[in-house]
Amino acid sequence: MMLRGARQARPGLARIVLTLCLLPLSGCGALSGGFLGGAAGRIANLEHHEFLIVSVILVLVWLPVFILVPLIAWHYRISNERAAYRPQWGFSWILEGLIWIPPTLVVVALSVLLVRYTTRLDPYKPVASTVPALQVQVVALDWKWLFLYPAQHIATVNQLVVPAGTPVEFQLTSGTVMQSLLMPRLAGQIFAMAGMRTRLNFEIDKPGSYFGENTQYNGDGFHADKFTIQAMTAPDFSSWVAQAQTSGTSMDAAAYQNLSRQSLVDHPLVFGQLAPDLFKDILAQKIQPGYLAQHHEAGAHG
Repeated sequence: MMLRGARQARPGLARIVLTLCLLPLSGCGALSGGFLGGAAGRIANLEHHEFLIVSVILVLVWLPVFILVPLIAWHYRISNERAAYRPQWGFSWILEGLIWIPPTLVVVALSVLLVRYTTRLDPYKPVASTVPALQVQVVALDWKWLFLYPAQHIATVNQLVVPAGTPVEFQLTSGTVMQSLLMPRLAGQIFAMAGMRTRLNFEIDKPGSYFGENTQYNGDGFHADKFTIQAMTAPDFSSWVAQAQTSGTSMDAAAYQNLSRQSLVDHPLVFGQLAPDLFKDILAQKIQPGYLAQHHEAGAHG
């Protein structure tokens, strides 16, 4: 009966071991569409390369622990009378070397690697190219993203359109609480904060559709705080800009104040006109965010 119970327990034990082995990958869901799903651009390729190198190093650290721990426990089990028992044992050069030398080498290797890649992947560093960078000013709102194209005099909401093969330079701020911009297949994560300007440089290799989102919790509409990214050929981008400029809607202080109220946007919006220095006014907090007025109105009605 005991033997039958032990045999029946083995499948459950195997499932537990398999679950423990896969547990480190459970947090990689956000990366499945990014590093693991195919990088699209020089910056993302470098991040992908760094991610793989660090993963290999960490696996080299992880494997000995998960292999040796059960082997040592099995070898020194109570039924193994041949296991060495040395109650007076106190020191071993071999064991000390295994404890200190490999971890030291791992720390040194990771330090050199991360310093090198941190310098190369500085988000403020422009992408080297013979093509001038496209300037896009980004404003994080509740629960939407506003993209301003100062050279093209247009604006979009929840839709970023860029030409493939052209460097893109983001200037980011927030019209509300701090938010975190993440475009998994294009560039790393960076924060956007009210009254502050951060920068992010990247480039998309080829035309296609991509995904961006806010990863910093910011209230009830957090689940929908996402946007689409469309990379086009240069001629198609020029045509899109010309078509967008035909829209009679203007993105000015009044439109921004209304847009910055806490709300969800069902579909991307395009504004064919852009007020000069709107981003500077938002950055300097000269325009009262709509969500503050919204709260005041709610308090007055209450």
